[in-house]
Amino acid sequence: MLASSSPRRRELLALAGAMITLAAAPVDETQRAGETPEAYVRRLSEEKAKAAARKLRFGSLVLAADTVVVNDGRVFGKPADAAEATRLLTALRGKSHEVLSAITVIDTASGSMTTDFARTEVPMRHYTDEELAAYVASGDPFDKAGAYAIQHAGFHPVEGLSGCYANVMGLPLCHVTRTLREMNVPLPADVPQACQQFTRYCCPVYERILEGKP
Repeated sequence: MLASSSPRRRELLALAGAMITLAAAPVDETQRAGETPEAYVRRLSEEKAKAAARKLRFGSLVLAADTVVVNDGRVFGKPADAAEATRLLTALRGKSHEVLSAITVIDTASGSMTTDFARTEVPMRHYTDEELAAYVASGDPFDKAGAYAIQHAGFHPVEGLSGCYANVMGLPLCHVTRTLREMNVPLPADVPQACQQFTRYCCPVYERILEGKP
């Protein structure tokens, strides 16, 4: 079961050939005082997984994820309105920031829980004020951390990426694959191939990730 209502995560997980049942697991997403972005995203992932697991029958497998955009040490969440979306996109323009994701898998039969972590450096292009305004007017930024979607064909905000594309979309699939392998849960699809075909991105890091390297 995927403990998320995100259509992007559902799309990505389907590439792995996984049978998906969706169940949103809302938790308080307030960042705690002194909590680092990495600790924050790990905690939310684990809290979402635990909240979903409590609702399920014995023997279910739960996958939860959380993703944040971090710029100059600050977490950029989903913008509340057009003004905030404009502010966030202006701050990110022409710079590199980080996208951090944590994924947590709970096997309710054994009670075991595993959390993995992904970090991707994301270089943003120098989009114009006009491009930024048109993108904000489209409404696409409002349910996105950092106010953008890397896969948006009209805006294409990212230029020169050399890390995990799926992580920037919200679910690092090769991290999911290696975590499930550790729990002896095979996936029927060739995940790297399916991901690259879907994203149209030649991934330079999937082998290293599947080998268990950071």
